[in-house]
Amino acid sequence: MRTMLSASEISALIANLAQQILSDTDIAATTPERLAIVGIRRRGELIAQRLSTIITGQLRQPVALGALDITMYRDDVVGKSPITIPIGTQMNFRLDDRVVILVDDVLFTGRSVRAALDALVDFGRPRLIRLAVLIERTGREYPVAANFVGRRVNIPPQHIVQVRLRPTDADDAVYIDELAAAVPPPAAVTPTSGVAP
Repeated sequence: MRTMLSASEISALIANLAQQILSDTDIAATTPERLAIVGIRRRGELIAQRLSTIITGQLRQPVALGALDITMYRDDVVGKSPITIPIGTQMNFRLDDRVVILVDDVLFTGRSVRAALDALVDFGRPRLIRLAVLIERTGREYPVAANFVGRRVNIPPQHIVQVRLRPTDADDAVYIDELAAAVPPPAAVTPTSGVAP
């Protein structure tokens, strides 16, 4: 496992994401009370909290902040995947006619974002949704693109990107780890009689 981003680099990327968001013409034309930042649990939620702090400071007005649990909206919730207990969504406001900044840690296949979009409509009909991600990597399976990106990376599919953020994790860092290669089962041995054919 190797380190891709340090704590200071993550902070710089999040600050840059905030500036990208504030520079967007649609967002700049939106009043703070019509803006909402919604993070996909868990790491997207933590990034959303940090973005909210920066953006609230820049706008000098509070911005609605929510955390979205997409567990029951994922297309891999059944089958052989381990059972995940939903944490629950925390969003005490409607999304009708709001501009929503949806935040995730890593955009890879696009499946998490698809699930998040399904979950969002339970809270109203936003006027506009923009996607902000800390890391965007290649390997999309769904036609999903981020509007605001901290860093784009080209990583082989057999590698995973691990984002760790306080206070959920012990440190702030992004690591790249290679998935363990599957070990093929031993070849079947057919007993012989010892007599040549």
